Amino acid sequence: MSTAVRVCSVDELPATVGAVVADIEGRRVAIARDSDGALHAFDDTCSHANVSLAEGEVEGRLIECWLHGSQFDMTTGQPTQLPATVPIAVHQLEVDDEGGVHVTLAGS
Repeated sequence: MSTAVRVCSVDELPATVGAVVADIEGRRVAIARDSDGALHAFDDTCSHANVSLAEGEVEGRLIECWLHGSQFDMTTGQPTQLPATVPIAVHQLEVDDEGGVHVTLAGS
């Protein structure tokens, strides 16, 4: 099992909705804030078109790929809008008492 890696501080993330990319053990991971302010970590690459999801729009708990409009649920990784049909990996995210954002990679 993978161990948690400190990625950034909460202050380095978008104050409202949006996403940033982190490299964790050679894997591109998006860290996103949804419309309710909750934070999510998931693979940054769209399973349909192999482009960055962090560059897409966040609405509610969905992130939309900017290229073809595929949408993914950031809590489950499941695609909710075609053309994507393959889910993306979702990673465990925790915020420590000092505001540090830690991610544990799924499937490691």
